Amino acid sequence: MTVQKADVVIVGGGIMGSAAAFFLRQRGQSVILLERDQIGQYASGVNFGNVRRQGRYLGQLELANRSWALWKRLPELIDDDLEFIASGHLRVCYREDEIAELQAYADAPEAEQLDLKIFRGEELHQRFPFLGPQVKGGSYAPHDGHANPRLAAPAFARAARRFGARIEERTEVAEVHKVGDAFSIRTTDGREFSAERLLVTAGAWGQKLSAQFGEPVPLETKGPQMAVTEPVPYALPTVIGVYTKIEEEMIYFRQIPRGNIVIGGGYRSKPDMLTRRAQVEPRSILNQFEQMRRLLPGVGNLNIIRVWSGIEGYLPDSLPVMGPSGTVDGLYYAFGFSGHGFQLGPGVGDVMAELISTGSTSTSILPFSINRFASSVEQRSKVS
Repeated sequence: MTVQKADVVIVGGGIMGSAAAFFLRQRGQSVILLERDQIGQYASGVNFGNVRRQGRYLGQLELANRSWALWKRLPELIDDDLEFIASGHLRVCYREDEIAELQAYADAPEAEQLDLKIFRGEELHQRFPFLGPQVKGGSYAPHDGHANPRLAAPAFARAARRFGARIEERTEVAEVHKVGDAFSIRTTDGREFSAERLLVTAGAWGQKLSAQFGEPVPLETKGPQMAVTEPVPYALPTVIGVYTKIEEEMIYFRQIPRGNIVIGGGYRSKPDMLTRRAQVEPRSILNQFEQMRRLLPGVGNLNIIRVWSGIEGYLPDSLPVMGPSGTVDGLYYAFGFSGHGFQLGPGVGDVMAELISTGSTSTSILPFSINRFASSVEQRSKVS
């Protein structure tokens, strides 16, 4: 059987892999993308759809800003509409001491481009009169917004294909080896692929491939809990989320122009990685009802018309693995975005394409290196 070759093989067809395929083609690299199921089927297609920069780890804002600049250009860039709306994003809190934490974040030099404004008490409720009386303060990001996650990865994949990338769905990787200067990839249907560079964007399954190359990471899988209401008149353009350290209070919502309100947050489920399914937790949906009434009393009588979950990969520090391998030349990673990778997707694809094509990147990704887990892995091996 003929070995199919490219400059870069990408394993994983979520928004990270699909965007990377597109930007690699923009840089003249030949690309084969292998996706076990369908493009955007897992975390990339079932998340909340937040295009949010505020609230991120401050060291991640440089990457988020690069991605935000791309979100604004997507219709001309990929000739597709992802329903991106720069609607503004509001983080609210229920406690006075949390307002000070929101203020400290807004005052950080890294957050300057976000143009954050802190609202308190009466001023907050005058600006956002629909909020419940328990809400004490909020941080408003005027440039953030939301988009449709179901459209994102497929749109990037279509654009990449138009520019010459090869996109292979229903193609599961069975084995990956480094043979000389090239990676040899064999799939479960017996096909073979080869490339000098390999990019792993396999989401919750990324650590399986990194472990094969001696770089295991402590990735945990979780199932986000999402719901959507019946359509009602469009009156809530701003995305709103709760800033809190209490899990059950962590809820967020957005209304789309068609009128439906999308709700996420609260307790997460534990996915079944064998069947690749994540269940909706009844207690989480019931908690969302309770928290939504607290946050937005006017929604108390709306009907929920659909609920769903997905499979996301989380790391202990809530930061992704992104960048070159610490042990294998030509191997690169971008996975484990811990439930907040959607906004970063275009930027991650652009940065990884730059890194793979040139050997460096103008955007700092050092905090996301897989090497940060090397010492803990060594410690565990010594103990065992």
